Amino acid sequence: MDINYNHQQNIHTADGATTALPLIFNDWKPNSLLDVGCGLGTWLKAALNFGISDVLGIDGIDIPVDRLLVSSKLFKQQNLTVPWSLGRRFDAVICLEVAEHLEDNFANNLVQTLTYHSDVIIFSAAPPWQSGQQHVNCQLPSYWQALFNQHGFVCSDAVRWRLWDIPLVEPWYKQNMFIANRNLNIAGREERIRPIIHPDLLTFILSDIGWINPDIETKNRLELIQQIENGSMPIAWYFSTLSKALLAKIGRRNFNKSAI
Repeated sequence: MDINYNHQQNIHTADGATTALPLIFNDWKPNSLLDVGCGLGTWLKAALNFGISDVLGIDGIDIPVDRLLVSSKLFKQQNLTVPWSLGRRFDAVICLEVAEHLEDNFANNLVQTLTYHSDVIIFSAAPPWQSGQQHVNCQLPSYWQALFNQHGFVCSDAVRWRLWDIPLVEPWYKQNMFIANRNLNIAGREERIRPIIHPDLLTFILSDIGWINPDIETKNRLELIQQIENGSMPIAWYFSTLSKALLAKIGRRNFNKSAI
């Protein structure tokens, strides 16, 4: 599968990863960490600075050495659409905003591979209304939760609320992140993860589906967001917005498929 993705266009920041890691690992620090879909190595660099010395990054795109934020010895290119194994396990694996870039028939391969490598998976993936490069499988979190359940993992989004109000952390992480832990006894019986929209991401969503002009004043945007959060928009607006979001997702999916 040819992934049409340009890591140089991504807007993931070092500050976001550096700020988020101590909150993600709020009661323990892993000694080893695998980042699947590491891109340029933003989270790898943050992990090293956090004191995790044993790190490795995997990505489906070959990253030029001069673009990597960490040593090239800590990076490996790997086709993410097929099951694979590094022949070792890690204390934790992160896979953040990666899964939506793979077609849905590869989703279980990715989840299976993550669970090969650790009992603790920190995961996030774009939902249907979140636009971006090569977003071909945007799903609600319950979709991914069900796949992790099939492999004996229990999922919790408690980490989202630790990140929710932190300005430096990018909104897609605050909205989408959850942690999966291996627990064969109760996997699948835990509460379903709720689909929610973070206020910081709402402006991007509304711009993408044409409900607001990206050139309008920030004050007006914030007033609109507040109205939506308070439930004071007409009921027809909410139904119409959902329909437009779904149509926008279908349009992007068809465009991306034609580019592969």
